[in-house]
Amino acid sequence: MRPVRKAVLPVAGFGTRAMPAAKATPKNLLNVFDRPILAHVVEEGRAAGIEHFIFIVGRGQGAIEDYFDHNVELESQLKAKHKGDILGQVTADLSKPGQMSFVRQMQANGLGHAVWCARDLIGDEPFAVMLPDMLMDAKPAALKQCIDAYHAVGGNIIAVEPAPPGQAHKYGIVALGKPAEGFDGRLKAMTGMVEKPPPGTEPSNLFISGRYVLHPEIFDILGHHYRGAGDEIQLTDGMLRLMGIQDFHALEYQGTTYDCGDLLGLLRANLAFGLKHAEHGQAVRDIAQSLLGG
Repeated sequence: MRPVRKAVLPVAGFGTRAMPAAKATPKNLLNVFDRPILAHVVEEGRAAGIEHFIFIVGRGQGAIEDYFDHNVELESQLKAKHKGDILGQVTADLSKPGQMSFVRQMQANGLGHAVWCARDLIGDEPFAVMLPDMLMDAKPAALKQCIDAYHAVGGNIIAVEPAPPGQAHKYGIVALGKPAEGFDGRLKAMTGMVEKPPPGTEPSNLFISGRYVLHPEIFDILGHHYRGAGDEIQLTDGMLRLMGIQDFHALEYQGTTYDCGDLLGLLRANLAFGLKHAEHGQAVRDIAQSLLGG
């Protein structure tokens, strides 16, 4: 079984749900407590063994590339002023040479199109897709849980989690078959996917939550540029077609997801990550309690 070494991160969206905060700053560089959202997601990928990150970017997102590169002037100033602790924080997320690639999507044609843009860099290997809006707090890392499941059963792996009660019709929902051995019922064969099913028709309460392990045959399907919902090339449509020739499993991963594309989700993530921060956690708790009058 071939290893999963590469991950595709579609970051080209405008971040309309996070406006106006994302007007001048790419939405995935908005902070979750002490670091940008994207830094947390890349850390998750590294913990899962990812060696090469492929960012699908749009116009005006050069700051993403800059964040993972050296800032020579800043680093020189910090060294000269003997601020080694801050220098260490500034350089902690830097990429190694050849570890990151940036591909311009050119037009916003949907998630499936964004993934398809990475085809030449992925080649014929299995690969991961990480949706940076979805920040997953988990140990082991959410993507590592998916890759472990891939090594156990092969095929394609989709991370899922329970939708809020009565809200399943708002998400992409999976239909399930038999459970796989060794995962306490959390890993099950998939028999289908339904995007935003009418209330009461949902095949399960588990929605697709932003981490995938896919095989390269998906690129041939996405390359036909079939248009789906919103007149866009949808990754879900491509996976449904791939399901006709390859196995899919849904993994109910263990952890918590924060939808950072939404302002309230971003606030929730900031509070959660602040409260668990080793140095500042208690101060964050005190601030929250004081604001609540407690």
